Amino acid sequence: MAALTNPCYELAQSKPLFVTVYASVIVGVVVSSIYVFSAVFAPNAAAITTFTSSPLSPLSTGVMYSDSSSLSGVSGNENVSGLRAIWEAPEKEKGMPGLEEFRLRKELVMERAKGNVIVVTFGNYAFMDFILTWVKHLTDLGVSNLLVGAMDNKLLEALYWKGVPVFDMESHMSTADVGWGSPTFHKMGREKVVLIDSILPYGVELLMCDTDMVWLKNPLPYLARFPEADVLTSTDQVVPTVADDRLDIWQQVGGAYNIGIFHWRPTEFSKKLAKEWKEMLLADEKIWDQNGFNDIVRRQLGPSVDDDSGLVYAYDGNLKLGLLPASIFCSGHTYFIQSMYQQFRLEPYAVHTTFQYAGTPGKRHRLREAMLFYDPPEYYNSSGGFLSFRPSIPKSLLLDGKHTVKSHFSLVNYQIKQIRTAFAIATLLKRTLVMPPIWCRLDRLWFPHPGVLEGSVTRQPFLCPMDHVFEVNVMLKEFPVSEFGPQIAFREYSFLDNPALSREVKESWLDVQLCQSGSKDCHASNHTSPPRPLRFPKRSSEETFEAVFSAFKDVKVINFLSMQDAFLGFADKAREQKFRKRVKQYLGIWCCVTNHTPGHVYYDMYWDEKPGWKPLPPQKPEDDHPPW
Repeated sequence: MAALTNPCYELAQSKPLFVTVYASVIVGVVVSSIYVFSAVFAPNAAAITTFTSSPLSPLSTGVMYSDSSSLSGVSGNENVSGLRAIWEAPEKEKGMPGLEEFRLRKELVMERAKGNVIVVTFGNYAFMDFILTWVKHLTDLGVSNLLVGAMDNKLLEALYWKGVPVFDMESHMSTADVGWGSPTFHKMGREKVVLIDSILPYGVELLMCDTDMVWLKNPLPYLARFPEADVLTSTDQVVPTVADDRLDIWQQVGGAYNIGIFHWRPTEFSKKLAKEWKEMLLADEKIWDQNGFNDIVRRQLGPSVDDDSGLVYAYDGNLKLGLLPASIFCSGHTYFIQSMYQQFRLEPYAVHTTFQYAGTPGKRHRLREAMLFYDPPEYYNSSGGFLSFRPSIPKSLLLDGKHTVKSHFSLVNYQIKQIRTAFAIATLLKRTLVMPPIWCRLDRLWFPHPGVLEGSVTRQPFLCPMDHVFEVNVMLKEFPVSEFGPQIAFREYSFLDNPALSREVKESWLDVQLCQSGSKDCHASNHTSPPRPLRFPKRSSEETFEAVFSAFKDVKVINFLSMQDAFLGFADKAREQKFRKRVKQYLGIWCCVTNHTPGHVYYDMYWDEKPGWKPLPPQKPEDDHPPW
């Protein structure tokens, strides 16, 4: 669950790489251009509309996704050595075994290991849905030599009854989300190191993973290509050093070594490293586990082990270290922002939800956008139904002129205004809003940058994750209804394309076409002849909305073919003010300009109501607050 650190800033300043790397990128650039231009210059289009597939879509990776309504009966999970298959629930009649049965011991690890390799993650009950997603991806890939460490008894019991191999970490931890950077978060990091130090003496290879990552391809054959490596680790590298599936070139990696994905062999030198790392963290609780790892491993770095493997001598000069390529062992940036694996025509092995801005809810939403998260069946239904719309964006806002802060905000603000209207209609009709994809011209980071990271392969414009613009974690908070009006439920933009969506929802659909009041066949009526869209007047009042759409309360999806000027606004001033107070808090910041401190610029839900509004950072300390 690591995040961006100072080494990554140094990385962001690195120079572009070899011409050979960028020659490999050129195919991706061409495809990207075709992608945007084919949408923009579609026939009969004065403006472009939303796209049902995107560079973020996992469907292009060749990974198969099964219906998340059932986590049982997955392939590649054969019964090994008499063990109960993963997802095969224990017999309730026998009851829950005592805690001593779940204690970490060599026999427990070795009975689950295969080819002398064990794949491990750990967490508390707050991350149970992440853990189930992690296990599901592995078992779908045919990997069953896995174990999950439970940091609280609630998770231990829940995983046991779901048929997931679990052991007790004896952490006695809270079941709540600890929050990145908190003292409990750092305690979790120390527990990871203790776990590594405990398992390596068993003589088994250990692939240790954070719970906020998922596997897209079986990594074990790849890791076996480097039998001499003591440790193979992922990184926060955002600039490519290779254009194929070789290890990243260690001399060119400036990003932090990210311990969310790393593989340990039980060698003399890896055990020595694990022990020293553990002792360092136990001696000083202020040291972050990832920083401690980087400090120790980089104590000595170089020379290369040989000319071919990509391994480097590190730590004490004897440990052989390899850096997993960031293009296929992806961070949140190389996967969701750059789509680096697509540009190099590679198949990704993993994605780790780093480089995002909304805590645990943001990580979950990123995986949902990419259709990589497994939700229960009820997530894919809603008692009130869903509201979706096709956003309209002028070609000029996407493609004309340079990519600047001004042009970025012009593009995003145009979309925000339509989303604001959709929020209001969703509230009015008591429906769950399916968010549209959001186009951005500029990347978002934690520090000043020129728009995109120098040397990265970020395409402009690009479909940016929702947390680049919206505060996903804030949108999910429970605000007092008396002060903020009703909660507005929402789903990710890819929701209606998800294979897990039921046929019942997919086939219960009504398109709505806005029309100019007074024009032919444009009147407030609930009469339509499917599959023809319902024609509905622009700038309709809430009374008109309620009168017309009450007849379609049983329709699962109401899809507006345009959202511009759809709603006149709430007649009740108190209701309007509550709505405004709620949605004003939904937007975040863009960061950051290079010539001003502070350098962030606040998004404003009602930017269009402020004459002369400009995307400027706070000019005085007292101006540094959200626009509400």
